[in-house]
Amino acid sequence: MARFSVDERREALVLAALRVIDRGGVSGATTRAIVSEAGMALASFHYAFRSRDELISAVIAHVIAEEDEHAFAAMREAPAEGDATPGIRDLVRAGLEGYFSHLSARPGHEQAVFELFHYALRTPGMERLAASQYESYRAFAGRLLALAAERAAVRWALPLDELARLAVAFVDGFSLSWLADRDAEAASRMIDAAADMIAAFAHPLDPAGLPAGAPASASQERFPPHDIVDR
Repeated sequence: MARFSVDERREALVLAALRVIDRGGVSGATTRAIVSEAGMALASFHYAFRSRDELISAVIAHVIAEEDEHAFAAMREAPAEGDATPGIRDLVRAGLEGYFSHLSARPGHEQAVFELFHYALRTPGMERLAASQYESYRAFAGRLLALAAERAAVRWALPLDELARLAVAFVDGFSLSWLADRDAEAASRMIDAAADMIAAFAHPLDPAGLPAGAPASASQERFPPHDIVDR
């Protein structure tokens, strides 16, 4: 029998948990069901995780990392006209489109994290996990917006954490709406509207790297990394 490292066991159990939750919800995601899905012995679970709740935290972190990867890749690859840098609206839209491509390819993953969020809110002792989940979402959005501003040479009119909250609120509603009706055309229109809304908060920088008419102390805010949910 092949021997697996702890990291390999953790990854296999996280992916198995996502499949189990996708099929039967959180209530069916018992430790026994998850290890069976992963093709492991029950004893193997405790080599990788101290508890089921630790596994749930890892599942949430895994999905957020996937979303992060797709959105950032799409923004970095956003097309430009000739040698010009893509504008802020195009960059924001590319990031949202990258997120949507992941959502539409793996809707079960997003459904799972929504379920896990509600599970954490209802379970005594797990409330902090729900708060951490949204802190991670906002940090992810903030880093994406900071990258967009840097590439487009703009500065946000709102503090980055406030703009990140707006972006996360949109993505939540957008995700639930698409999961309900699977209307790709409506999703595209919503992405356009969100890109317009967010881009409206951008101010161009002058050649010195400051917003036009801004004092010399002005600078683009940075958002901290999102190592909030344990990986």
